[in-house]
Amino acid sequence: MTIPIYQVDAFTHKPFSGNPAAVCLLPSEQPDDWMQSLAREMNLSETAFLLPEADGYRLRWFTPAIEVDLCGHATLASAFVLAQRGGLPVGQTMKFFTRSGLLTAARRGKRIELNFPARPTCPGKAPSALLDALGLRQEDVLAAEDSNGRVLIEVNGENVVRQLKPDFSKLAAADTGQGVIVTSRSKEEKYDFISRFFAPYAGINEDPVTGSAHCCLAPYWAARLDKMIMSAYQASARGGELEVELAGERVLLRGHAVTIFRGELTA
Repeated sequence: MTIPIYQVDAFTHKPFSGNPAAVCLLPSEQPDDWMQSLAREMNLSETAFLLPEADGYRLRWFTPAIEVDLCGHATLASAFVLAQRGGLPVGQTMKFFTRSGLLTAARRGKRIELNFPARPTCPGKAPSALLDALGLRQEDVLAAEDSNGRVLIEVNGENVVRQLKPDFSKLAAADTGQGVIVTSRSKEEKYDFISRFFAPYAGINEDPVTGSAHCCLAPYWAARLDKMIMSAYQASARGGELEVELAGERVLLRGHAVTIFRGELTA
């Protein structure tokens, strides 16, 4: 038995940028330890597993270390692969059944639009150990927010975001368990805000482009900027861009993707 597998760069229209994800099209259910082993073998921030179910797909996401509840870029990559295989016609919506409930994807021109749950934040305080691990000073911080253990820190200026050099061993010890977002307004007119995302707890020191982080960023910046539709840039080494729209209790994430290679698993 052979199993199709793809590697896709998500939230970019240029190869070798954005966030790479593996997408595995399962013909039948596979053991959890096999999926975790394959994710470790692929050694990407996420490997997505799609299994046909009812009128959609069961979708699960694994980092090299753990299974996660929500992943934006690997969902976009999955929808893009289905679209390339003719399984997501223009004007139709694809259903994904996940640990975070029902998610949907649709083609919007050359982009994929994901419909994800919003994750509003509430005012909090960034622990001093966390700031130390990030190399931030208290005077750099404009606001600190919390979303079920995921810390969002707004800093004073785009240069602060771009120049961060975290101590990842310290960050792993200080991480609350859901990752850390550092963000600021953008100084470029084409973007409303920029961010970076760190998740050493999940075996990912820095994620190149993080859809799930924008489920927190969208409601945060919508309130700050009084805008429902915003352009965002994630300022990792690879970089990636997306459009976000706050729609009540949902966030719409729109982005491009590029297939890097396709193959078949034989093991």
